[in-house]
Amino acid sequence: MEYDCGFNTKLLHGKTSKGFPNREILPPISQVTAFRYDSMEKLERVFLHKSMGYAYSRIGNPTITAFEQRIQELEGGVGAVCCSSGMSAITAAILSICESGDEIIAGNCLYGGTIGLFHDLEKWGIHIVFVKDFTEETVKPLINTHTKAIFGELISNPSLKVLNVPSISRLAHEAGIPLIVDSTTATPFIARPLELGADIVIHSTSKYLNGGGNSIGGVIVDGGTFRWDFEKHTALREFKKFGKLALSVRLRTDTWENLGGCMAPMNAFLSYIGTDTLGLRMQRICENADRLAHALDQMKGIQVSYLTLPSHPCYEEAKDILDGYGGGILSFRAGSKERAFRIINSLKYACIASNIGDVRTLVIHPASTLYIQASKEEMQAAGVYEDTVRVSVGIESADDLIADFTEAINNSREGKEDENYSFR
Repeated sequence: MEYDCGFNTKLLHGKTSKGFPNREILPPISQVTAFRYDSMEKLERVFLHKSMGYAYSRIGNPTITAFEQRIQELEGGVGAVCCSSGMSAITAAILSICESGDEIIAGNCLYGGTIGLFHDLEKWGIHIVFVKDFTEETVKPLINTHTKAIFGELISNPSLKVLNVPSISRLAHEAGIPLIVDSTTATPFIARPLELGADIVIHSTSKYLNGGGNSIGGVIVDGGTFRWDFEKHTALREFKKFGKLALSVRLRTDTWENLGGCMAPMNAFLSYIGTDTLGLRMQRICENADRLAHALDQMKGIQVSYLTLPSHPCYEEAKDILDGYGGGILSFRAGSKERAFRIINSLKYACIASNIGDVRTLVIHPASTLYIQASKEEMQAAGVYEDTVRVSVGIESADDLIADFTEAINNSREGKEDENYSFR
């Protein structure tokens, strides 16, 4: 899909914003479990996939379809499947590609929930090979005949490592395997992984796509360009006749349907509304995060991590791959868990909550929450330490946020000298 107009204009006036049955400006909410038919013959044809139609909302629902089509258009894919959560989306995507005995190569700086899922996949016979430095040089030696996909986050949370999608996708395609990218923290406003070379894109729609913190969901977008080798990807062999669309068809008619991880119609509606303001929100969030990060970086006694800071290891990659944006997440190390708690507890304009991507600024101590079940090694690989504070920046006044965080950090010192804090 080529943008022949601005991002926000395309969102509000693109083809997925039109065509509703009674000319509504928003998709109607089909809050039903099943759909009535005039005859058994017509319903039979729907179940046989010989006629288009809806039968049961676990399998398909017009409100959910509207949201799927919008995300598909935003990402430039050929198909999208909405799920009950981001974790459900990751699970469905992997189980559509992999069988027992297969392997996936993944970065080790992943979201804590994803790490937990990947450990569970081992019980099902799917082995995850974690790699520390996600580069061609480190990934290539790990690929073997059992490798069925490479998985990474475009912007890891909260370590803020940037996945070099063009480089890793070339390597994946040379080996005949797809690249799956979780783009939750970037959104199509910052980057579109399919255009960079990825084959499958995943979002937790609960985060930036929704933006209002009012519904849980996930989505899988199939780029439709990967040439599946059905001798290698035996999990998709039954869907060989669909060629490049094999994954989309298997997701829709098999894996996703049988797992039962469907999105609720109301959640699809709320998330659809949320995407109306995606461009405006992401622009403001990125600007606020940039200003806050640079202000905090001038303070003594903390160590700030944000992608637009020249000190960040992925600064150059962010300029190239993310078009100069740093996203909405920053983190800083406070020197101790106790000081991190003091800072968090004294903030006035940040909610203590375990989410990201809200219009409100959210703050959390990851080691005590999101990574509480992770080992010390897993936490550090994900950029999480005992003194790490993660901030999901919102759309408040940047001046207010800077003043609030500055005051909280200054008041947290309890007479200690700045140089006493260690960030080892």
